[in-house]
Amino acid sequence: MESGTEKKASSGGSWEPYWRVVGRMESGYADTSSPVASSRSWKSMEMEIQSLLEKLLDINDAMSRCAASAAPTTSVTQKLARHRDILHEFTQEFKRTRGNLNSMMEHAELLNSVKNDISESKASGSMSPRVNLLRERASIHGSINQIDEVIGQAQATRSVLGTQRALFGDVQGKVKQLGEKFPIIRGLLGAIRRKRSKDTLILSAVIAACTLFLIVYWLSK
Repeated sequence: MESGTEKKASSGGSWEPYWRVVGRMESGYADTSSPVASSRSWKSMEMEIQSLLEKLLDINDAMSRCAASAAPTTSVTQKLARHRDILHEFTQEFKRTRGNLNSMMEHAELLNSVKNDISESKASGSMSPRVNLLRERASIHGSINQIDEVIGQAQATRSVLGTQRALFGDVQGKVKQLGEKFPIIRGLLGAIRRKRSKDTLILSAVIAACTLFLIVYWLSK
């Protein structure tokens, strides 16, 4: 029964286009880390990756709605969870890479500004307040990056817990179905026992009647 549902879900017009599109989207995202893509400007690459992630999110949402409209099997649930995990991993990697690159560019700008300020300070003989402000800014950005990493780990843990919850829900549904089937099985076994008891009583009555008939016949002789 489950294999039939899974076959219908995987070979019908609902699932197969989604799986193909998701595969192309995930491959397209992975290709953005190739040497060819690295020669592009960062801003155009950032917009392209952001667009890919948004499309991949839409595809995952469409697959979830399609699964909710039917009876999802364990295999379908696991595939949905796997693609959600892949999307979450790509999103976190993109945010982490974007944050690192922005920090590197800001750090380069900061070093250039500090270098210019130091040169100006040496020339004027006084320390510019801008140097201290830039140092504070760098420290704040470092703290923000650490907070983003902690938030990313918490979101990954939440995604794993959500996947486990979906699997447990599927198992609970199957256990409930078995529980609903067991009373029917017990009823069938009870009916079989009652029929056997009835047949035993009839057979015993026939044997007793035959025995009584033989005794009466023997006494009448």
